[in-house]
Amino acid sequence: MSGSKLSDPVSNPKSAPSPENSQWTDAPLGMTVHTLPTPTEVVQADEKRTRLGRWKMLAVLLVCASPVIASYFTYYVIRPEGRRNHGELINPQRTLPAMEAVKLNGDKVSLSSLKGQWLLVSVADASCNETCQKHLYFQRQLRESLGKEKDRIDWVWIATGDAPVDDKLMPALSQATVLRMSEASIAEWLQPAAGRQVQEHLYVVDPMGNWMMRFAPGIDLASASQAKKDLERLLRASSFWDTAGR
Repeated sequence: MSGSKLSDPVSNPKSAPSPENSQWTDAPLGMTVHTLPTPTEVVQADEKRTRLGRWKMLAVLLVCASPVIASYFTYYVIRPEGRRNHGELINPQRTLPAMEAVKLNGDKVSLSSLKGQWLLVSVADASCNETCQKHLYFQRQLRESLGKEKDRIDWVWIATGDAPVDDKLMPALSQATVLRMSEASIAEWLQPAAGRQVQEHLYVVDPMGNWMMRFAPGIDLASASQAKKDLERLLRASSFWDTAGR
């Protein structure tokens, strides 16, 4: 085009910036390098986190267990009236074994399913002689005598042997849990006093599944009244953490 010239930086070397004056020099980028921790510092940090985690876990366990611990402390240690237990406390307590029992209809059930309630347990042959029937009667009456608190305790009859349960007993057992177990299986959980038979006692199991008390043989009206007082104290001591129903 006449009368004008376009400036061409390529063709006009004077217009091109010299390397000395150029703002676009090849300067290195700035980088900050952080110091890496030493192996010893890494190990110490891991140990600190592990200790902190263990203390947190212990604190959680103590919070969860504190109501149970407090109730047992109240029952076993604090006795302002200087009263004496009728039942024999079991030490150490024995938890429910990991085994199955059989219902009267033939269905199998895990013993762990009994957890969540206080249990009053008796053992007798399924043929249930007069002594057995007497035990079942006092067992039922003990629970009924607890009034509104009775819903926090289940009565359980563990029947041994293969004999059928008499139909005449069924109405009285309408609110009982009846399970069949072998004597060998029972021996892994419940034990009689020295020189006694397992069928002679009534046994108390707490809601966590721990067998913790055994009543003396030969239950009658007088001993049943004392057994009731023990049950009432147990229920009262555990009232702030144990509720009716599983």
